[in-house]
Amino acid sequence: MKDYHISRHNSFYTIGLSYKKAEADVRGKFSLDDHGLEQILQQAKVQGIDGLLVTSTCNRTELHGFAQHPFQLIKLLCDNTLGSVEEFQEVAYVYKNNDAIGHLFRVGTGLDSQILGDFEIISQLRSSFNRSKKVGLANPFIERLCNAVIQASKRIKNETEISSGTTSVAFAAVQYILNNVPDVSEKNILLFGTGKIGRNTCENLIKHTKNNHITLINRTKGKAEKVAGKFNLSVKDHGDLQTEIRNADVLIVATGAQQPTISREMIHSKKPLLILDLSIPKNVADEVADLEMVTVVHLDYLSQLTDGTMERRKEHIPDAEAIIEGIKAEFVQWLETRKFAPVIKALKLKLKVMKEEELDYQSKKQTDFNAEQADEISNRIIQKITKQFANHLKDDSVDADSSLELIQKIFQLEVHSK
Repeated sequence: MKDYHISRHNSFYTIGLSYKKAEADVRGKFSLDDHGLEQILQQAKVQGIDGLLVTSTCNRTELHGFAQHPFQLIKLLCDNTLGSVEEFQEVAYVYKNNDAIGHLFRVGTGLDSQILGDFEIISQLRSSFNRSKKVGLANPFIERLCNAVIQASKRIKNETEISSGTTSVAFAAVQYILNNVPDVSEKNILLFGTGKIGRNTCENLIKHTKNNHITLINRTKGKAEKVAGKFNLSVKDHGDLQTEIRNADVLIVATGAQQPTISREMIHSKKPLLILDLSIPKNVADEVADLEMVTVVHLDYLSQLTDGTMERRKEHIPDAEAIIEGIKAEFVQWLETRKFAPVIKALKLKLKVMKEEELDYQSKKQTDFNAEQADEISNRIIQKITKQFANHLKDDSVDADSSLELIQKIFQLEVHSK
């Protein structure tokens, strides 16, 4: 990647782990909250990394960035999470350059999601980019790549049916409740956590269960009240959590904390209680599952629930892949132009110096010389000349490296990569 004059480092890497090889407990060790994400970016900047994107979701944690060696990125992740290098190596993947680019396209377009066609990841990718840009780690490559992936995601969503039907973690949770809880419309449902997954789950509950006995609790009560206001639901204080659990038939946990928010000591249910944990790391302590009358179901199990909708989605994978390949080819073409951008820039500067020298000579030689008009004409000629060179270098049949060397030699250019 150094030849593209984007980063001082040689290669672009993706390092990470996902649901494919890493169980929920392991993914939990490597998950990052907002503070952890900021820490990694700040440390990367101090270390001289000049382009980095960090994503952490319930399905995966990944770092996409420039480095001399992927271990730089692996160490950044392990230093800021509870996971060790040894644990990472057991379940991890490392992609380099074109493979890393291709991987990010598949992730960002929902082809690599735990539930095929789930487009939640694209909003998380946008947030990751904005976070990197804020600290100065979104170089032109990162920005262009993110925009290309977002473009591919939009086209796949609009031009294929890969996201048709209602299949998501939130819907899978409600579907599980419908299939396993009799008389669900009469049961007391408690939703703890009103972040994005919590809100989506709430909407699905309202839509599919016809239940009026839904209570919301969030650490920040105002957020729960905002969600409840849309549906006329009950909201309780965080301090009432234990009492509300005792009254609940179904508890949905979508808190997204780094430590369990539901412990064994909080549950004193004397009737069957179904708990759905939609968090990574797990927000329901493991020992809760040992309690009598309590059934705990985690997000990973829910994500495996498929029906005819998923089979229909798979039919549209080739169409989605074709869209990705087209946009990725445009991105790679742009990347190739970065190779000769410094030479074109140096050529333009050299031509401008030649122009200034000639205009100065002519202004002294001619009494009626129109310097302003001559300057405008000269600039247009320079623009046309440099455009001709650029078009020549873009031609696939041209040996760009040899042409660049020849241009530099003829015009005696001093090329600076930055």
